[in-house]
Amino acid sequence: MRVNWNYIKMIALLGLVVFLFAFASSRNAVRKVSQPNIQFIGDNNLFITYETVSKLLIQNYQDVKNMPKETLDLNVLERALNSNPMIKSAEVYIAVNGILNAEIEQKRPIARVCTNASYYIDDEGFYMPLSSNYSARVPLVTGNVDKNNLENLFVVANKIESDDFLKMNVVEIRQDTDKMIYLKLRQCRFLVQLGSVDFLDKKVNNLKAFYQKSLKEKTLNNYSKVNLQFDNQVVCTKT
Repeated sequence: MRVNWNYIKMIALLGLVVFLFAFASSRNAVRKVSQPNIQFIGDNNLFITYETVSKLLIQNYQDVKNMPKETLDLNVLERALNSNPMIKSAEVYIAVNGILNAEIEQKRPIARVCTNASYYIDDEGFYMPLSSNYSARVPLVTGNVDKNNLENLFVVANKIESDDFLKMNVVEIRQDTDKMIYLKLRQCRFLVQLGSVDFLDKKVNNLKAFYQKSLKEKTLNNYSKVNLQFDNQVVCTKT
């Protein structure tokens, strides 16, 4: 009987591959987790510290260092991190070498509420607590503010964040009891009466045109109020 050596070689090679895979998997499963590697994605201004993230990991798995990889539930760790009001999203994974990696994306504030309570409005329109580690330079929000109803304020704050002129000049957003919005500009005496958030782009364009004209004519300090609520016009009240 003729022996098919090619067939035998293939079987032997397959057996070797299976053995090596099983051996590597076994060693990988019992590999100890090393010190967590925490990385912050995006903005370098840290509202939450490395120590806080590390503490959250330890609280949910005692000390993750030197723990066998197979005993870790990464979903539990991710949920723990995402429950922190400073964190927008978190991804936790273990590298082949046993290093536990946590990639953190922080929330990004675009306005700071300063009423009977102090907190940020983040770039998705939600509540974000203040940080003892870093203070963001964003417009202040004053007046009548409901923590559970930030929609109009978010629309205005988001517009300010995305517009170079507004971002440079607006220092305060004020909301009255009727949900009407007012803006305070840097180094200007007058108050901008924005009203509702309807036709916001048109109102902002009218404000820019008025500001540039008055700046050129050196009359910015001649007014106490600039009303943008009327269509296609800016109504000013003199001091």
